Amino acid sequence: MEKNSATLGVGGWVQQNNTLYQKFTFKNFSEAFAFMTRVAIEAEKMDHHPLWTNVWNTVEIWLNTHDAGDIVTEKDHQLAKKIDGLF
Repeated sequence: MEKNSATLGVGGWVQQNNTLYQKFTFKNFSEAFAFMTRVAIEAEKMDHHPLWTNVWNTVEIWLNTHDAGDIVTEKDHQLAKKIDGLF
């Protein structure tokens, strides 16, 4: 973990470099992709879209609010909670 990071009370999210970050691991690509689909639906409802990557069974997500100057806001915490509920 970097010096400017802190583990948060929401799931395994870490706040670092003006983002909330978490890595999710699944049994296979299909489960990872299904998770991303569920997250995409919730993100679209909130009009709040993550930066994320997917390599086989691993999904990494970074959240911050672009309209607020690329910082972590309450909107990011709300989406992180929704993502945790989908995991």
